[in-house]
Amino acid sequence: MSITWNAAAPAPSDAPAAAHAVAAPAPAAFAPAPQRPPAREARVPLLRQPRVQRILLPLIVGLVLLGGWQALVVGMELPPYLVPSPVLMLQTLFTDWAVLGGALLVTLKITVLSFVVATVVGVLISFLFVQSRLIETALFPYAVLLQVTPIVAVAPLIIIWVKEPTASLVICAALVALFPIISNTTLGLRSIDPDLQAYFRLNRATRLQTLVRLRIPSALPYFFGGLRISSGLALIGAVVAEFVAGTGGNATGLAYQILMAGYQLNIPRMFAALLLISLTGVALFAAMAWLTRVALGGWHASELSHD
Repeated sequence: MSITWNAAAPAPSDAPAAAHAVAAPAPAAFAPAPQRPPAREARVPLLRQPRVQRILLPLIVGLVLLGGWQALVVGMELPPYLVPSPVLMLQTLFTDWAVLGGALLVTLKITVLSFVVATVVGVLISFLFVQSRLIETALFPYAVLLQVTPIVAVAPLIIIWVKEPTASLVICAALVALFPIISNTTLGLRSIDPDLQAYFRLNRATRLQTLVRLRIPSALPYFFGGLRISSGLALIGAVVAEFVAGTGGNATGLAYQILMAGYQLNIPRMFAALLLISLTGVALFAAMAWLTRVALGGWHASELSHD
């Protein structure tokens, strides 16, 4: 008797193993990974935020200085006509606001007008300088001459030549604030990428196209830096021009109030007027810094960096 074995049929001993292999679950490697809860973002403490520090730290230093000043005046019993205390100065600011407030508006009007005039004239001169090196070489020393000439020596002549008091004061203050606009804007218009300049020449761009599309965007950070400097110089020029003019009457600025307070030995009013001038300068600088962030905050590295 012969036994025939079929190779296609599985061996009887292998049947349970095959059934077990079919019924086995999927490997654990193909199972979906358990989801982890999202990690909470680290929150920066309020006192370590840069914006809070820019406001809080100078405020703390100012309060410490005022407290030391008040303690020194009270402890040494200094008379008000020599050095007034901060409390007396603030009291005088509120009691004499009718006089000091009007004078502040006059000084602020002269400052803003002179700042606008200096900005417009300075930008136009810079556009002229950048057109030719010969023009810049011939005229730039005279711009430096305006910077180094004391406004106290020039202001009496301007006041004599210009009969309108406000116009003469604006011209004097604009001369003080003019040079930073010319210097910074000219430097910015010159500081362009040589490769981009060669690209514009390759595409046969005109002078106007190169100025508008290449030089002006490159000069904006320098220009706004000049604005921050020029705004404070315009205020200084306005106060110095008022000192030189020495005009009296109702439409007078803070400089005239300082002169009159000095003549009358009203030292608290003098310090209150000086405080208004200082706060005005800080406000002008803060306004120019805000304008810089608005104009450059979305694209320039100087405003995008937080280091």
